Amino acid sequence: MKILCIDTSSNLCSVAILEDTTLIKKLELNNGLTHSETLMPLIQQLFKESKLSLKDIDLLVSDIGPGSFTGIRIGVSTCKAFSDILNIPCIGINSLDILAHNIKSDGIICSTIDCKNDNCYFALYKLENGNYTILEEPCAKTIQEVLDLLNSKYSNENIVFVGDGIASKSTDCYLNVENLGIAGFKKFISNNNVGEEILPLYLKKPQAQKQLEEKELLKQI
Repeated sequence: MKILCIDTSSNLCSVAILEDTTLIKKLELNNGLTHSETLMPLIQQLFKESKLSLKDIDLLVSDIGPGSFTGIRIGVSTCKAFSDILNIPCIGINSLDILAHNIKSDGIICSTIDCKNDNCYFALYKLENGNYTILEEPCAKTIQEVLDLLNSKYSNENIVFVGDGIASKSTDCYLNVENLGIAGFKKFISNNNVGEEILPLYLKKPQAQKQLEEKELLKQI
């Protein structure tokens, strides 16, 4: 099964093609949040260098966030467009899952992404025999809330931190598009080779929406 993976949730624009869980080719471009301009040329280059085309792809996997609201929409909408064109199934994987897959040793994994002002996106996993089990669902919390939760429920566990949400503890902040593909393949197989309707995962409201709600609230005062 050939898998096209797209990750536009951060400053890094990443695409890859895998054969099941084996990487064929990946390309990455750290060009800031200009994914609307760089994603399609990067995909075209990926197909050219791998000597493949969209018609060879059996599964589309997109990072659905959390991350850059605009970037996430670009990646998800591109996957949906490709799916509609050739009826290719889609799978969505969240950024915290992708980070967790950076860790390969059994144990508890705390995956975090910075979301400003001492807040972070957070999820907790248990890795055992190659299987990542969710212990705490993805959410947005303050850093102190995350630490309090870990101290109260997992104080006897050896926890590995991954991501940039808790800088003093985290080990690896790299969103590896290859891990996106591996996680997508596993999810697709566990879904009996059935795709899903992928949607952006917004764990907190976009700033523009917050400002609009604040203006509406002020009107009511």
